[in-house]
Amino acid sequence: MELLPYTLLKNKTPYNNFVILWFLSMIDNRFLVKKFFYILIFLLAGLTATAQRLLLKNLTTFDDKRIHFGFSLGINALDFAFTHYNILADNPRFTTETVNGVQIKGADKIRADISTLTPGFTVGIVTNLRLTESFDLRFLPGMSFGERKLTYNIPIQDINNLTQKSYYSIKSTFLDFPLLLKYKSRKMNNQRPYLIAGGAYRIDISKSGQEDLVRTKPLSSYLEAGVGWDSYLQFFRLSTELKFSFGLNNVLDAGPKATQAQVYTNALSRLSSNIFTLSFHFE
Repeated sequence: MELLPYTLLKNKTPYNNFVILWFLSMIDNRFLVKKFFYILIFLLAGLTATAQRLLLKNLTTFDDKRIHFGFSLGINALDFAFTHYNILADNPRFTTETVNGVQIKGADKIRADISTLTPGFTVGIVTNLRLTESFDLRFLPGMSFGERKLTYNIPIQDINNLTQKSYYSIKSTFLDFPLLLKYKSRKMNNQRPYLIAGGAYRIDISKSGQEDLVRTKPLSSYLEAGVGWDSYLQFFRLSTELKFSFGLNNVLDAGPKATQAQVYTNALSRLSSNIFTLSFHFE
């Protein structure tokens, strides 16, 4: 290929067209052209191999099983939904008392809240029953360990813990019995998103003493819903799932013995349990 004289290009084009000369000289050099094509072929071969590897489907008959089992590990965060009396006098059980040297009156407004969500641990067993191509019925019994830290707009006075604290801790150990319906989308290579919904029944087996400032009932029921993502690996299926459990019943128990301050329970008219769980299912 014959190149145009530099003087001709200089007269007809601006200085920045020097790039054209450089490109033409590159093409005229056969060694660089061969090197360019070798690199291009190598890259295309690598991309082809990667594409073939991505299209290789794992566990192609896994979803055809009528029933299969697995196990689950996860982290949780326990929460409460509070319903307060507008003023303490609205509670028929209210009696005037003194807390930390301050007299609590019926016109006072006492409010409770969860200061921060504390991470807990969940472990369980997966039992999956295939109903149709898109629907599964799942039973996931297990155990959950967690804690709730209650804060009030008044200081905490607890005879079981003389150290002044800004919160009151309620620790729970649940036996979980969730029954869920799983709706699966179409499988995309080795990925499959899904939705879950159902109900759960839980039993709190942690020790609850009569001197606890706030006591909770051991039995609770929940409405559950969540989303997840199935990943089909070479030897097993890994499911990442985020689930919300909304408590249906009032878990607030009677107040503590007379030796404890009653105001922390008397300020509440209803207490329902909520749970957020991030689970990893191995099936």
